[in-house]
Amino acid sequence: MTQVQTKPSSPDPATGRSALDRIFRLHERKTTVSREIRGGVTTFVAMAYVILLVPLILGGVKDVNGASLDIVQLTTATAFSAGLSTILMGLVGNVPLALAAGLGVVPVVAYQAAPHMTWAQTMGLVVLMGIIIVIMAATGLRTMIINAIPLALKNAIGVGIGMFIALIGLVSAGVVGHGPADGPPVTLGAGGHLSGWPVVVFGVGLLLMLALYLRKVPGAILISIAVATVLAIAINAAAKIDAEEWGTVVPETPDRLFAAPDFGLMFGIDLFGGFAEAGGLVAGVVLFTLVLTGFFDAMGTVFGVCDEAGLLDERGTMPGLGKVLTIDGLGQIIGGVSGGAGNTVYVESATGVGEGARTGLTSVVTGGLFCLAVLFTPLAAVVPIQAAAPALVLVGALMMTQARKIDWSDLEVAVPAFLTIALMPFTYSITNGVGAGVIAYVVIKAARGKFGEIHWLLWAVGAVFAGYFGISAIELLLGG
Repeated sequence: MTQVQTKPSSPDPATGRSALDRIFRLHERKTTVSREIRGGVTTFVAMAYVILLVPLILGGVKDVNGASLDIVQLTTATAFSAGLSTILMGLVGNVPLALAAGLGVVPVVAYQAAPHMTWAQTMGLVVLMGIIIVIMAATGLRTMIINAIPLALKNAIGVGIGMFIALIGLVSAGVVGHGPADGPPVTLGAGGHLSGWPVVVFGVGLLLMLALYLRKVPGAILISIAVATVLAIAINAAAKIDAEEWGTVVPETPDRLFAAPDFGLMFGIDLFGGFAEAGGLVAGVVLFTLVLTGFFDAMGTVFGVCDEAGLLDERGTMPGLGKVLTIDGLGQIIGGVSGGAGNTVYVESATGVGEGARTGLTSVVTGGLFCLAVLFTPLAAVVPIQAAAPALVLVGALMMTQARKIDWSDLEVAVPAFLTIALMPFTYSITNGVGAGVIAYVVIKAARGKFGEIHWLLWAVGAVFAGYFGISAIELLLGG
């Protein structure tokens, strides 16, 4: 199909190239303004669900003092920080990569950090994570860590987080519940069977989402959340369901669609308070987990999407990678300062690339749409978790695909990988999974006499996790 070239709006007399062409190198990458705009809109539609999903996850969690975050403020923070981070990626990195609150980072923030410290202290750890990632990118330390962590564990971390995210969705929707005192610890729904209209909303949303996504319908996740929300509003109005059955958000028709953005969470950070509140060891391990999660989430996505866009050279390396990784770290900082989880590169950026996107102009368009979305925050207050939870299950399923990259026939890596994957959902803790995997890997390799396969950084990390798991015994020894 012949592409229609966009006429330059204000060409340079010397070169005949428009300002956009010079800034984003459109001609060099064989693309046009119209194609980049189309790619930016497509990426936004594919990612817009995070504006609704992330606030529902974080808004349903209480910090160490029992305080909750406001859904509307979280929605503003999520949309604005995603927009700003994505625009920076487009202008500085000049790649078609969009950023938003990472679904691997969000559970760490909600379930690992917040229960041990205040929200301000939690956001302080998110900012510290971003600072560390920026330093890693600037010094080349990121490469060292990539080399230190075995590939099997890297893949296992992604799989484990996927299972954890899916479990959060199933629990939030009421599909998985606590078992009776004299029975199994978990059960199907409440008492071993599914019941209630909210579960119906989840089931319809999940089936619709799977059907649309597998048919490659643009915006499949967002469309499914919208349909499930409308269904929930109709059911709630007709059946007068108890508000407690819905959870954090009760689906009711909004009295307005537009509202001034509420930046009440902006700059609400306590940079180092978490170490005093939760203790140096606990806060340190949580911070390490945040860094590890954000670090590897970005690396795989950057190379995968940019390879699809033809931005890698013949050696498989990417010119300007340092800038891209630095912006990724800045995105974490922007997310924390804004009052939401840290931002990272999203794999949904590939949808824009599929539409022909090749430059940062696409990211500028996507980021602009995210910023515009802060005016529609009232919509977030009507979406129940049962309508958004199917996205967690689907994202978890997609992350599970990394399991195929693990050599399950080699027990030296299979056992640590299994422990990493299993303990994340089983203990509701990403930290526990990562720690168990690292310790098991170090011990197994050492027992086999393969000390040369254990990077010195792994010895250090393993020691940190050993202290984390043995914190109670350490406190007893120290008289705590």
